Amino acid sequence: MSAMRQTLHEISIPTHGKGLYAFTPQVRDWVADSGIRQGLLTLYIRHTSASLLIQENYDPTVQTDLERFLSRLVPEGDPMYEHTLEGADDMPAHVRAALTQTHLAIPVADGRPLLGAWQGIYVFEHRRAAQTRRVALHLLGE
Repeated sequence: MSAMRQTLHEISIPTHGKGLYAFTPQVRDWVADSGIRQGLLTLYIRHTSASLLIQENYDPTVQTDLERFLSRLVPEGDPMYEHTLEGADDMPAHVRAALTQTHLAIPVADGRPLLGAWQGIYVFEHRRAAQTRRVALHLLGE
């Protein structure tokens, strides 16, 4: 029986406005290089106006449709928002992040995240302006 190990890493994801930004290859490469063959991978985005998703990576219209849906569900410029310090998209971005996920847990087997055939890992950017989003990766296993 081998001892449990853990490792921590951070990935920076540049964004250029609202939408989904895939970073599955960076995650797969880091997990493979870690030497941990099986365990649990946790991803955590260190921001309050962006989120993380596991979503279809085959047809890009899925990503476009998700963005359109959230834009309709949480529109900019709603007069109920008081928090507009950073612009009209600021409070809607916080609401969108609250409705989605800020962390993911993915099993790891044979040194690979156990994603489905059509699944990808995405930063879901909720702001209009370009950002650099930081995602912490923690892998625990053996």
